[in-house]
Amino acid sequence: MNTLSSRLLAAALAAAALSATAPAAAQAQAEGAFAQLYAPRPPAGSSFVRVVNPGTAPIKVKLASGPEQEIGPKQRASSYAIVKGGQSFEIRIDGKVAGSLQVQPDSFNTLVPTPGAAQPFKALDDSNGNQDALKAEIRFYNLAQDCPAGSLTVANGPTLFADVAPASAKARAINPVTASLMATCGQAVTAAWPLPALQPGDHYSLFLTGSAASPQLSGQTGQTDPYTR
Repeated sequence: MNTLSSRLLAAALAAAALSATAPAAAQAQAEGAFAQLYAPRPPAGSSFVRVVNPGTAPIKVKLASGPEQEIGPKQRASSYAIVKGGQSFEIRIDGKVAGSLQVQPDSFNTLVPTPGAAQPFKALDDSNGNQDALKAEIRFYNLAQDCPAGSLTVANGPTLFADVAPASAKARAINPVTASLMATCGQAVTAAWPLPALQPGDHYSLFLTGSAASPQLSGQTGQTDPYTR
């Protein structure tokens, strides 16, 4: 089963579990998950791509035929745009072509800007994530300048991710609970970031940005653009 099918199946299983255990709000959520399952789906071989902006200035980004979106300190990443796997697509920043790229079919990817490099973006593979329908997924990205190893911990609790290399990410499945999180780079610690009440099947991204001396932590729930035939 490909990644897209697995994620949709996970949503349906989570919806079934919720509808079986709670009425009203849970039932509405279950109906929403089933609506997603039976909504028009991209053809086989499609992939999902988003751009993250770790900088301090907001930018407007447009991926392939997706909508233009503003990303920056308030919202680090765009939604995942739908592209054809194995075929080049265009990336526009502030209305201008910033480059073209292609990714593997049936994959999820986050593009990280690489100023001054031969390729303007580095693609991070987000595909190998949680397949447990009753759990949520968190993914931690080390995008801080000159931070050789980023870590994420629960405030006054365990370490969730350790030694995450620059411009890379790690993911894990968690029970859908709220928590207060902090990230570190060496001895420098970010302010606490509240992990919201996630639902089974949710995918939540946490971004370590700023610098090694003054790191910052932010997060957002992953979203995909709707597919229309």
